[in-house]
Amino acid sequence: MLQQTRVETVLPYFERFINRFPDLEALASASQEDVLRLWEGLGYYSRARNLHKAAQIIVSDLNGQIPGTANELKGLPGIGHYTAAAIASIAFGEPVAAVDGNIKRIYSRILSLQEALGSARFEQVVEDYAQTVLPSERSGDFNQALMDLGANLCLPRQPLCLACPVQDYCLAFKQGVQNDLPVRVQKVPVPHYEVCVAVITLDGKILLSQRQQTGMLAGLWEFPGGKLEPGDNNLEDCLKREILEKTGMEVTIGEKIGVFKHAYTHFKITVHAWHVQPLATAPVNLPENLRWVSPADLPAFPMGKVARLISNQVNDIP
Repeated sequence: MLQQTRVETVLPYFERFINRFPDLEALASASQEDVLRLWEGLGYYSRARNLHKAAQIIVSDLNGQIPGTANELKGLPGIGHYTAAAIASIAFGEPVAAVDGNIKRIYSRILSLQEALGSARFEQVVEDYAQTVLPSERSGDFNQALMDLGANLCLPRQPLCLACPVQDYCLAFKQGVQNDLPVRVQKVPVPHYEVCVAVITLDGKILLSQRQQTGMLAGLWEFPGGKLEPGDNNLEDCLKREILEKTGMEVTIGEKIGVFKHAYTHFKITVHAWHVQPLATAPVNLPENLRWVSPADLPAFPMGKVARLISNQVNDIP
């Protein structure tokens, strides 16, 4: 949960998650929808799906025993190099360096590393150095101490060097370039998309669409719609086209529900949502990813942030 997410945000989610799934068996036996619903609002939903899959593998294939080495842990879904090293060193005492963003920043300054953050050369130098200075005993404590050092003293901006216990070993401090490191590659502009979605109502029910089981927001539910394309004359035309493509229905557009902005890691969206009704009787045989649901049942369907915001405004439809 702490990957890409701040501690204060995570804590209430963690407590709810552990209360609902107190052990591996409880998590492994849960449905994906139950797991995603408890995760809703944290974002990066692949973390939840991978955690669920990993629990199932541990229970079914590993006799309920979590692997104790970094190499074994990396064979589980969602566990990469850093997470495997953190678990192995902290939980099992394996002397392996866990290099997170904080530790990369510390070592880039200690070494006065001029390679760009994220480059192959940067990563290799930092990983090699981290393993070299790692003590063979209490490696988990050492890794956690470095994480805390980066979170509290060796800050991204205006590091508190005068209070730093490793100041004497820091080349960047001696050279006066600590504020310039690590070197960062200039980011490309983040693309922005206009998105149109429809809250389609018929006979007191609302049409939901489930996203594919792979890719961004996989398995979550949302209101049908899609991106504004160059051939669309306006937002309403975009909405009608998307609904026809996604559901096979021609619709009449009613009152606009609102405009919702959201930023993902690599792009931003502005979502326009409308109340919509079919022009004719809805198709009897809908695709498996579409489902008519009662407004009262909307909270039970795991959704992304924007879809939930829309859901909260429409769940009183008669």
